[in-house]
Amino acid sequence: SERGTETIYDQYDIIEKHTQSGLELVEKYVKFAKERTEIEQNYAKQLRNLSKKYNQKRSSKDEPECRLSSYQAFLDILTEMNDYAGQRELIAENLMMNICIDLTKYLQDFKQERKTYLMDAKKAQQSLESTYKQLDSSKKRFEREWREAERAAQYAEKTDQDINATKADVEKAKQQAHMRAHVADECKNDYAAQLQKYNKEQNQFYFSDMPLIFNKLQDLDERRIQKLAQGYVLFSDTEKHVMPIIGKCLEGITKAGTNVNEKNDSMIVIEQNKSGFERPGDLEFEDYSQGINRASSDSSLGTPKVSVDPWKKKTNNFWLFSKRSKLSSPVLAPFSTPPAPSPNGPPSPKFGRDPLSYCLKEINKTVKPRISSFRTLRRSPTVTEDFAHLPPEQRRKRLQQKLDEICKELQKEVDQSEALGKMKDVYEKNPQMGDPASLASQINQTSQNIERLRGEQSKYETWLAEAGGRGDTLRYKAHSFNNNGANDVHSPDGAYSDESTPDPSQAIYAEFDDDFEDEDLAAPIGKCTAMYNFPGASEGTIAMQEGEVLAVVEEDKGDGWTRVRRNNGDEGYIPTSYVTITLNK
Repeated sequence: SERGTETIYDQYDIIEKHTQSGLELVEKYVKFAKERTEIEQNYAKQLRNLSKKYNQKRSSKDEPECRLSSYQAFLDILTEMNDYAGQRELIAENLMMNICIDLTKYLQDFKQERKTYLMDAKKAQQSLESTYKQLDSSKKRFEREWREAERAAQYAEKTDQDINATKADVEKAKQQAHMRAHVADECKNDYAAQLQKYNKEQNQFYFSDMPLIFNKLQDLDERRIQKLAQGYVLFSDTEKHVMPIIGKCLEGITKAGTNVNEKNDSMIVIEQNKSGFERPGDLEFEDYSQGINRASSDSSLGTPKVSVDPWKKKTNNFWLFSKRSKLSSPVLAPFSTPPAPSPNGPPSPKFGRDPLSYCLKEINKTVKPRISSFRTLRRSPTVTEDFAHLPPEQRRKRLQQKLDEICKELQKEVDQSEALGKMKDVYEKNPQMGDPASLASQINQTSQNIERLRGEQSKYETWLAEAGGRGDTLRYKAHSFNNNGANDVHSPDGAYSDESTPDPSQAIYAEFDDDFEDEDLAAPIGKCTAMYNFPGASEGTIAMQEGEVLAVVEEDKGDGWTRVRRNNGDEGYIPTSYVTITLNK
């Protein structure tokens, strides 16, 4: 019996340890799934931040690059990456809900149920141990009493055979032996009853109570294993469930890459940036070693030649690979704000005078600063309302775009005016619906808006017509000033905002400039007094101080710049609005 009890103790300890180890495995897996969830959440967060970081730089719809398929594809990739991050978040959420929270709930139930079964087993063990103790006590009592009864019987028999013993002694010894024998019989019967009780309880313990408890623990452990196995499957199914959507995200990224059209992008860039300038013809060589021949000069320098067709094919490339100049305008006087020169259009040609002398003066006065600044590009033009600072093609596009916007706004105002008129008629016919006078302010404001928009429409239509019909003027200006097609009416250096590859013909301009530097200076046509300081930092300009008096060599041709000369012979351009001019009569 003692060996059997030890055996059940051993089995109980093993089962208790096994079930505890199983629950610890569930806890370990829940912790593992939770850490995986945190990894997915952090991964998704980092992906979203990455997508947001790079999407902000491309958010402006006004950027011309947004029309390019390569840029649009990148934006699509960022969008798909953001959706992909959402699917990683969904994986984390499902792992948390279906594994961590669900298994944690079942784990608590398993622990409570296991605790109950283990307590029942302990109670059965304690009951069997208590019965065994009673059995052992009765057994030891029976053994003790039986030995006492045996000694009492031996003493009575010895006393009966002793000749010196009295009859009373013999009777007393016999009664004592009989009493001990009776007590021994009672202990024997009690021991037999306790033994029967223990054997019954032991049989109940081994064949009924403990098997039932162990079966329950086995069922609990199997349910625990089954639930854990489901958690293992969910770990995979959770990600498999979103794989189709993740696949669509990846397909979207692939599609974004395949949708890139390099040819179309090139055409878009060309369309956005082509200037529309005509390429000027080559200047002919003047052989001064044989003396200046007026006839040959007239034929070679009298009229600038313009080659139209070759430049039309190359204009796009000329402006396509240029860089925008971002340098600041000249610094103004600290206590005064001079108005910016307002352009009135490009200067008109003056070939009515002698062609040779005019061309020599023009080359001497304009070619050098404009060609030099074509290489340096130190100053960007002032943005004007009529977009005259842009190349012809870009100007026409911007004017047309602005005109379309005005037309849309005008149509909206006209529709609103008609609606207000109808509402006024309804109010006049049905005064109970409203006061017609209450609409007067809105009708008046709408009318003013319509008049203003019509004025702007007419203004931009005029500018657009001018832009469409200024081809000859633009070609003349491009030829006679900077040889690169720049159409800047604000800057004497002719560079509006692009930096291009220098033309080899610049060397010819430089030679002309060097040859004519010693020519006689033109006579002043007036004087001017500086109202503001002007640094003259750009090529072709000249610095001046407030109050300084300079000689006017060439008046403003409508581009906002006047050519002046100092007493020491220095010449250059200054903003017309910075000075007060007095011309000679």
